[in-house]
Amino acid sequence: MTHSPELHTDTLDALPTPAVVAVSGQIVHANPACLVLLEAEQADQVLGRSYSDFTHPLDLARARRRVQALSQGGTPGQRNQSTSYRMQTCCGNTRMVLLASAKVLWQGQPALLVSGIDMTHLDRLQHEMQESERNFRRLFEKMQDVYYRTDAQGVVQHVGPGVRRVLGYEPREIEGRTAESYYPQSKDRDAFKVAILEHGEVSDFPGQMVRRDGQVIDISISSHALYDQRGQFAGVEGIYRDVTQRKNLERELHRLASTDMLTGLSNRRVLLEAAESLFLASAGAGDSGAAATPAPALLILDLDHFKTINDRYGHLEGDRALIEFAAVVRAELRGSDVVGRMGGEEFAVLLPDTRDTEAEAIAQRILQQLRLRQLWSGDDQHPRGMTASIGVASRLPSDRHLRDWLDRADKALYQAKHLGRDRVVLAD
Repeated sequence: MTHSPELHTDTLDALPTPAVVAVSGQIVHANPACLVLLEAEQADQVLGRSYSDFTHPLDLARARRRVQALSQGGTPGQRNQSTSYRMQTCCGNTRMVLLASAKVLWQGQPALLVSGIDMTHLDRLQHEMQESERNFRRLFEKMQDVYYRTDAQGVVQHVGPGVRRVLGYEPREIEGRTAESYYPQSKDRDAFKVAILEHGEVSDFPGQMVRRDGQVIDISISSHALYDQRGQFAGVEGIYRDVTQRKNLERELHRLASTDMLTGLSNRRVLLEAAESLFLASAGAGDSGAAATPAPALLILDLDHFKTINDRYGHLEGDRALIEFAAVVRAELRGSDVVGRMGGEEFAVLLPDTRDTEAEAIAQRILQQLRLRQLWSGDDQHPRGMTASIGVASRLPSDRHLRDWLDRADKALYQAKHLGRDRVVLAD
């Protein structure tokens, strides 16, 4: 029968890890590292006591079964696998210790050697990591942003659970499909690709996606490019969020800032900005010798006898007349034309690439439709017709500034009024 060498005090005390020797269930020796672990100021606080005195009640039954199994069936030198136990120190603190035990000979007697490693810090760290992981998972599940990752071909490799709220799909329905599948317009995805390849990342990049129910939503994308070990483009990772409400608010604010609230036409500021752009563009075309393209034309329109309508029928009827007037003008214009209210009863129309004769024809059609439009007053129910005076001015090479063009159209308008109203006059 083979016996393990007898364990000696010097050997035990030299161990850097905590260790105790127990004979018949009582501790007969504890090395310095063990005294530190158990927060014992003197060895007498440990010696003569049972190892179970330092075992946490919740782990006591498990520890006893383990020791009993080793004591009954083991031979000197036999050891068991390491297991974590909660230990209680002399100061009442709890330590998580990874323990291993083995049968040894101590001063000629069969004894139990128990050694361990203090895992308290690692155990706390593990619990903190687990809690952090749980918190992250809760955040990941609840976040309004959608995390995603694609490969170099744009195929979605992974997508977060937020996609359920944003697009109405389960993640598994998105993964494996190309991101382009959810863009209503390919140009949005193409613009994103260009930006991410050029800059390596984008922040608050605008776009649109189609929900499962067919609704088109506005999204904001913040992402960065992924590269493999060779530095080759490998895909994209980032987040996107539904910003439809924000975009709708921005669009509404823009509409309020650019629209005449009564007629729904462009307001004076927007109209003058459009006129300036058209003026500069036509000036550039003239300088380049593009004589085949007609110059733009400008109509200045003024509703005749508007003050009389206000004075006789009230401002509500006056507003109604302006609304009707705007509707007639808009109905006679082309898609490329721009119409706006300059203020009061004065309106303006920008006609890109329009010859004098065509501009005059449009103005005459507006007058004809106005004459056919009849308003009913609020009190006597007698029909009232509408007329207008219109000045027409094509943009000339001699117009050095926008103001020159506007002044010529204004002069033509006042000449139309001077000649009796309800007519069109072409500027010189």
